[in-house]
Amino acid sequence: MPTGKEAKSLGLLALAGLEPYQPKADEEYMNEPQTEHFRLLLKAWRNQLREEVDRTVTHMKDEAANFPDPVDRAAQEEEFSLELRTRDRERKLIKKIEKTLKRIEEDDFGFCDQCGIEIGIRRLEARPTADLCIDCKTMAEIKEKQMQG
Repeated sequence: MPTGKEAKSLGLLALAGLEPYQPKADEEYMNEPQTEHFRLLLKAWRNQLREEVDRTVTHMKDEAANFPDPVDRAAQEEEFSLELRTRDRERKLIKKIEKTLKRIEEDDFGFCDQCGIEIGIRRLEARPTADLCIDCKTMAEIKEKQMQG
């Protein structure tokens, strides 16, 4: 049975119609087949998010009603507010995906921004917009917790 992280990554891979990438022996990291794999994955994810945004706009137009009962009106406004917040997060994610696609084009994808080591194919399949290796990300989270606490 897949764990939560595996199910999410398999869902994203399935969305793109891709299988997990199987590197060949002595294959160079982030070669053309690997970058194409991630390019397809990111584009499919971006397209799915854009479709959700379009669906929300249509839904909100269709559902917009002027309820005479203040409770009904408040419930509708709350629902719309939640949808708009979700779409705002998705828009930010689309921008991050665009930034990552640009990094692929610039041949700067798959390496940690802090220490420069390979992030790893499995981590990138689980979180294609990752720009830190797991060690640097863990340290950043620890520092963030210390600053808050």
